[in-house]
Amino acid sequence: MVKYYDLTKSGIQDFYNLYEENRVNSKKGVEQVVDDILQNVKLYGDTALFDYTKKLDKVDISELGLEVSRQEIDESIGRVDSKLITILQNAASNIMKFHEKEVENSWFTTRADGSFFGIKVSPIERVGVYVPGGSAILPSSVLMNVIPAKVAGVSEIVMCTPPGADGKISPLILAAAKIAGADRVFRVGGAQAIGAMAYGTKFVPKVDKITGPGNIYVATAKSKIFGYCGIDMIAGPSEILIIADSSANAKYVVADMLSQAEHDPMAASILISTDKSLIDDVILQLEFAANLLSRKDIARKSLINNGAAILVKDIAQAIELSNLIAPEHLELCVEQAVNVMATVKNAGAIFCGNWSPEPMGDYYCGSNHVLPTGGTARFSSPLGVWDFVKKSSVIFYSKEGFLKDANEAALFAMAEGLDAHACSINERL
Repeated sequence: MVKYYDLTKSGIQDFYNLYEENRVNSKKGVEQVVDDILQNVKLYGDTALFDYTKKLDKVDISELGLEVSRQEIDESIGRVDSKLITILQNAASNIMKFHEKEVENSWFTTRADGSFFGIKVSPIERVGVYVPGGSAILPSSVLMNVIPAKVAGVSEIVMCTPPGADGKISPLILAAAKIAGADRVFRVGGAQAIGAMAYGTKFVPKVDKITGPGNIYVATAKSKIFGYCGIDMIAGPSEILIIADSSANAKYVVADMLSQAEHDPMAASILISTDKSLIDDVILQLEFAANLLSRKDIARKSLINNGAAILVKDIAQAIELSNLIAPEHLELCVEQAVNVMATVKNAGAIFCGNWSPEPMGDYYCGSNHVLPTGGTARFSSPLGVWDFVKKSSVIFYSKEGFLKDANEAALFAMAEGLDAHACSINERL
C-alpha cells in the first residue's frame, strides 16, 4: 500500500529529489476559480456570499442570515454533551497556559544622554479566523486559532465556518467558539469567506489578518488576498514523518500514520526506520488497519498516493532526510528521543518517544496544531501569539543625543547619494 525504499546503500538526495517532484501541490484549475470568487465577493459583497453558499455548499441561508446570533452561540453549550464540554474547557485551559509563555513585551534601551530606542509590541485590532467544515467538524481548530489571539489581546475576533445541510453551524463548533472567546461567527466557508474577511462586506467586517487552515481553494484565496490583510501561512495537506528504531511498537506506528492519512487523500504519511522487520510489520498491518476506519477510502488513497516506508542505515541518516523534508509533524519513536530531538533542525512540531502520539498535539497538550506544511518548516513556525501582534520601532532622541550622532548619520546618507536625507539631519545642525 505504501512505497518501500532502501537507502542503506545509497544517498538520500535521490529520494529527496523524487519526493520533491511528487510532493502534491497542484493548483491546476484552482486559481481561476478562486480569482472569480474573490472578484465577485469584492464587487457584490453579501449577495455573492449567499449565492456561493447556495451553489457550493448546497444550502440557502438567506432566511437565517450570515451571522450567527449571540443567543445561538450562548445556548450552544447546553446542546453539547456535558462531558465533551468539560474536555473542550480542559483543552482550552492547556492551550491558554501554553500560549501565555509566548507573550512578548515591549522593550526600550536608554542612553545616558536621555535618548531611548526600542520596540513597541501591539496586538492586531481585528482578526479573522477560518475554521474548515466539509467532511469533518473541527472544534479543535477553533481553540487553536482563537485562544492565541485572545492571549495576544486582539480586540475583535471574527470567525467564518461553512454551514451544515440545514444552514446552521454545529453546536460543537459554536460551543468551542464560546469557550475560546470568538466575538462574532459567520456561516460562510471556502474562498468566499476569505474574500469577505479580506475586503469586508455589509455584514462581514474587514479584518487586519486571517488565520486558520482550509482546503486548496481556501489556501489559494489566502495567498491572493495578502496585502489587503495579513495571513498566517499557506497550509497544504497534512503530513507526518515517523522516525523509528527497533524500540518502536509497530501498532503505534501504524495508528499514527493512519491518523494523518484519514485527513485527506493528499496527506502524506512517511516512516523512516533503521529496522527492516519493523517496516515489514508496519506495511503488513497498514492494509488491514486502514480498512477498519470510517474514512477508509480517504486513508487508502492517501497511503497509496503519498505513503512511504524508508529503510536507512542509522538514525543520523534518518534525521538528515527528515531535515530535508521538513515535515509538519515529526514523531521520534526511538530510544533517547529527547537527545535525538536536539539534532532536528526543521519540523513544525516534534513528538518525542512512544507515548507522544501526534493527536495529543492536535487536541490536548496545549501546543498549536496549525503548523507549516510542504517543507515550509525550514523557515516557518507554528501558529502562536506572535502571529497576532505587530511591532513598531520607537526612536526618541534628546537634543544632546541627536547632536552626538548627527554628523555621522548625515555622512552615511551622502554616501548613498540621498541628499534630502542628509539635509533632514543637517537642517537641525
